[in-house]
Amino acid sequence: METIDPALLLSAYAQGLFPMADGADDPSVHWVEPRLRAILPLDGFHLSRSLKKVIVSDRFRVTTDTAFAEMMALCAESADDRPTTWINPVIKASYERLFRLGHAHSVEVWLDGALAGGLYGVSLGRAFFGESMVSRARDASKVALAHLVARLRAGGWQLLDCQFITPHLASLGAIEIPQRDYLARLYSVLSEGAGGALGAGAGAAAGAGLPSPPFVAGDWGALDALGAAAPDAAFGAERATGSPPGYVIAQLLT
Repeated sequence: METIDPALLLSAYAQGLFPMADGADDPSVHWVEPRLRAILPLDGFHLSRSLKKVIVSDRFRVTTDTAFAEMMALCAESADDRPTTWINPVIKASYERLFRLGHAHSVEVWLDGALAGGLYGVSLGRAFFGESMVSRARDASKVALAHLVARLRAGGWQLLDCQFITPHLASLGAIEIPQRDYLARLYSVLSEGAGGALGAGAGAAAGAGLPSPPFVAGDWGALDALGAAAPDAAFGAERATGSPPGYVIAQLLT
């Protein structure tokens, strides 16, 4: 399967670009640089009372990086609210490769043992680039985004890119800024910590022949450490690769 070279893909993100296809059946990929860029300030997530109640109830089981390929496949499926998709086989194979190198992550939301929603994106330094989010059950995508924001805050991230604004994202705190302002924020985040230690994923990337970035990476696993310290008897082996209890997430967001 043809893929986008990981070094090229990460370099594009570092310059404010990302790839898309015109459709799932389109074999070609083009680079996108929106004039207006959506971001979600990590201190500005809108946690409504109703969403907080859902998160604290732990009605959904949330995991991370346990079903990346399945999450991409779910995001690529057509639905009533999204009859077409931009995720073609080249995009899917490229991001699965990036995931194996430690530069892509997924948040999976489960209901009654089935994948009910979630998201995936790219991690570079302390910037996280959200690629796609999906929901097959009420509130599933909101729960996924809440868990992502909590994880990024716990791990020291400073920028959450959402690419394009939507009413759904705006209701959760996303804003739209000019591309030049986005690039200024991106370059500032990536330039911090030059010469410092690299986070998880850097070693795998270096072993794959990717250039070693000069910036400090966020800690994807920091949230799990917080959850492990929570006095919750239900937090055991089943949650070892998942996210902490909902009340921990709610506390981080408030």
